[in-house]
Amino acid sequence: MEGVRVPAARELSVQLTVNGVPHAATVPARTLLVHFLRDHLRLTGTHVGCDTTQCGACTVALDGVAVKSCTVLAAQAGGHAVTTIEGIASEHRTTPDGSDPADGALDPVQRAFKDEHALQCGYCTPGMVMAVRQLLADHPDPTEDQVRHALSGNICRCTGYQNIVAAALRAAAGGAGTGTGTGREG
Repeated sequence: MEGVRVPAARELSVQLTVNGVPHAATVPARTLLVHFLRDHLRLTGTHVGCDTTQCGACTVALDGVAVKSCTVLAAQAGGHAVTTIEGIASEHRTTPDGSDPADGALDPVQRAFKDEHALQCGYCTPGMVMAVRQLLADHPDPTEDQVRHALSGNICRCTGYQNIVAAALRAAAGGAGTGTGTGREG
């Protein structure tokens, strides 16, 4: 009996829009979206934490819906729009009120994370921000329990989550940028 012959890794042409910019590349069929973003497009804000969907560090928006990019093949994203953490910041580059351009470039959820000191090492932050954006799209006025539930698919190994929850609630209330963070975690 002859063994099963497995062909070499098949390559596929992938065309997708990332952060508003069309991209085309030929990649091995098994390439995960997270690796396409990081290795082919050099968008390293999307992190690889576990490769098993447990940590949420790789969360991006696919056609406006938060997904863990370590479970999506780049080929599956073909023809779709992907937004990464880099893309949400670029949506807010203008500062009509003359405020600090660096701060003005932040998405309101990012600004809330900054104001509430909702990070320590920062590794989980992009995924947390993307998850909170999805929560607010689904529930514009969430309760603390809804925030905690929405973040249950994201792991932070540094914090006690309290300031992350506070940042989500601040962003929901439109209070991003008011500077009333506690400056401490937990």
